[in-house]
Amino acid sequence: MHHELPEEKVFKDPVHKSIYVKDRIIWNLINTKEFQRLRRIRQLGTSYLTFHGAEHSRFSHSLGVYEITRRIISQFERLGDSDWPKEERLTALCASLLHDVGHGPFSHSIEAVFDTHHEEWTCRLLLEDTELNRVLRDVSDDFPERIVSVIRKTHEKPIVVSLVTSQLDADRMDFLLRDAYYTGTHYGTFDIDRILRVMRPHKGRIVVKESGMHAVEDYLMSRYQMYWQVYFHPVTRSSEIVLRQIFRRAKELYRGGWRFDSLLEPLKRLFDGEMTADDYFRLDEPLVQTQFMMWTDEKDPLLADLCRRFLHRRLYKYTTMDEPDEALLDRARQALLDVGLNPSYHLEIDYPYDLPYHIYRPGGDSGPGAQPILLLGEHDELTDIADRSEIVRSIAGIHRGRHHLYYPEDMLLKHRDRLPSDIRRLIGMA
Repeated sequence: MHHELPEEKVFKDPVHKSIYVKDRIIWNLINTKEFQRLRRIRQLGTSYLTFHGAEHSRFSHSLGVYEITRRIISQFERLGDSDWPKEERLTALCASLLHDVGHGPFSHSIEAVFDTHHEEWTCRLLLEDTELNRVLRDVSDDFPERIVSVIRKTHEKPIVVSLVTSQLDADRMDFLLRDAYYTGTHYGTFDIDRILRVMRPHKGRIVVKESGMHAVEDYLMSRYQMYWQVYFHPVTRSSEIVLRQIFRRAKELYRGGWRFDSLLEPLKRLFDGEMTADDYFRLDEPLVQTQFMMWTDEKDPLLADLCRRFLHRRLYKYTTMDEPDEALLDRARQALLDVGLNPSYHLEIDYPYDLPYHIYRPGGDSGPGAQPILLLGEHDELTDIADRSEIVRSIAGIHRGRHHLYYPEDMLLKHRDRLPSDIRRLIGMA
């Protein structure tokens, strides 16, 4: 089998202009049915209900991550840098292309309810009898395991892992630029060309030349903007809550022996916790949305209402609270019960994430992706960027974030007069 294609393939891309494929294995992986499935999974889950442009798929993101990785490696090779292990080129390219292949429909909501994990599914799709596995085995019998070791972060050369997973990796760089482009959030962009020029392999890690500090500040600033403007947008959180509740209610009904008028096979297998790689392959967003449309006629009024809300974008409204008052929330739950609503579905409090974790974690922190971004000085000395940059220190320390209380405003309005005044005030109906 020839390792290179007779002619380089070029994908046009709005973010990187062009994506280049010369290796036959990369081309063959892109053409597997499991990789093509990613066209049917949106990169940003329910964000399209907030930012109508956010229709881009995990397919285009995965190609973008591959392209950034390819550019970084070709720069390392051009510099003739002995710190980069040349024999790992193909492993790094395949891992960057395939790192998200296990994402399910509306990933994080499904994961929350069914305790599945996309990284585990990525590994299963690479190791079980799939088209992906067959293509990878064309390289060598242990090649699928080598790719999995990068995804599980156990690969013997940490520099390969850090290309795909670190605080300055190809994955984050692509999704920030791509999500900024498709949501129209322009302050989410940063100068990737400059960052790629100042990245260096150094003693088994990837570091940034000191002169590139400002480019990295710009990247971290753009992450900060994207988290607040897009990823934690309260309307997106509302659509995620409704989506989670659909899965939660359907699972509850299923476990209780409910006879569904319609239940598509891959979802039944998901409820049974018995999904094979083939079931998972069939589980994509068009299938889930088809099921929701069928459930808008389901006899369970709660499930039908939640599906209509999600499909017709009649989401929960929210009010903001600085600190949740547990006693008041308990009274609110009781007040909802009294008027015939279901407080475990019709009142949900959303706690803000621990944001600094997502923006930047200085060196002392532990946990995934916690290796600091290191600056390489003239005399090969390394410093954590947070020790050198006022900007990084300040955004890494900001704990913003308030609690949001979500509820179906239309339902509560019907019972407005029966709600106690403190509860009306709580939900902005005083």
